[in-house]
Amino acid sequence: MCAFLVSEACHRTQRRHSVKMAPLPALRVWLLVSFSAFVTVSLGFGLPALLNAATGLLGGPETSVSECVVLSYLLFVLYVAMPRLPRGLVEATGKAVVITACDSGFGLALAEHLHKLGFTVFAGCLLKDKGGEGAKVLEELQSERMKVFQLDVCSDQQVNRAAQFIRDNLETSQRGLWALVNNADMSTFGGVEFTSMDAYKEVSEVNLWGTIRVTKALLPHIRQAKGRVVNISSSYGRMGNIAQSPVCVSKYGVEAFSDCLRYEMKSWGVKVSVVEPGNFGAATGILSRDIVAQMADKLWAEAPPDVREDYGKARFEQTVAPIRSQRNSGQKDLSPVLNDITDAVTSKCPYTRYNPMEPHWWIRVQLMTHLPAALSDLFYF
Repeated sequence: MCAFLVSEACHRTQRRHSVKMAPLPALRVWLLVSFSAFVTVSLGFGLPALLNAATGLLGGPETSVSECVVLSYLLFVLYVAMPRLPRGLVEATGKAVVITACDSGFGLALAEHLHKLGFTVFAGCLLKDKGGEGAKVLEELQSERMKVFQLDVCSDQQVNRAAQFIRDNLETSQRGLWALVNNADMSTFGGVEFTSMDAYKEVSEVNLWGTIRVTKALLPHIRQAKGRVVNISSSYGRMGNIAQSPVCVSKYGVEAFSDCLRYEMKSWGVKVSVVEPGNFGAATGILSRDIVAQMADKLWAEAPPDVREDYGKARFEQTVAPIRSQRNSGQKDLSPVLNDITDAVTSKCPYTRYNPMEPHWWIRVQLMTHLPAALSDLFYF
């Protein structure tokens, strides 16, 4: 299944020999500022009375509460509207970066882009030994700084072999490995009662255990360079959704692993960042409309008879409908994700988390992760 999805994505992704890095979309800034202004006005009228009462009980001044509320949200508006502040860039020359899943999508585009910036790129491709298109695109660069190798992140043998290949081909082994980008990803869908245990295990084997497996194999070299690890998670690593539990389970695990790794690596000078893309299905092609239809038919056909009887085909189709819609409505431009991954690799002070996603997804993540569950459930389910 893993090879099938990646292969399908490869056939649907056009070759990308250059990537234009776009600034933060103006629409996102406008929507977020508007949302912030709305919250500011609402709280400006509703919250001050409560805060005045609270400060009155504590013996504090009542007249400054409203001003404090407005000022706080004004600072938030400025934070959202302002472009990312420069935090210094590392020198790319002589530094090596490993990227997994460079067959298509984010991995292929990122490999080309970081190579263009001057990094030595070790590009792992699942389908290299099978003549995969992504591996051919990178090999056609005919550059000493582009090293393409076979890598299935689910295989201990291939990961160990890849680690040895990287060690043998580092320009200066004493300097170690600057960065690892764990990009390998498997996407699927299905309600809990329609998803087999094998499907849960297969998705986590790629998204979670593959990330851990590759990181453990290369971490000594990253520590040596005081480099960084960049793990590609998802908005579903921060919030659940209907018919998305296989992906959510794996991506929540990636988030937890990244946090624990960040705590442990701080004393070594290693930075750990998580990139949480929203819906980029239209850009990567990993779940096309045809694949969604095939998978939906398979889920229905293989469900236990009593489950099919209880749900009924109409209710099942209602569950699948949002998945079909997401395939058509997702972002088609990879540059927001590539911008953030590049910043995580090149900035002297990378952020802990990056959120390249459409405004409505960003707002949803904030509400679902900060509001009480009773309220967020009421809004979205």
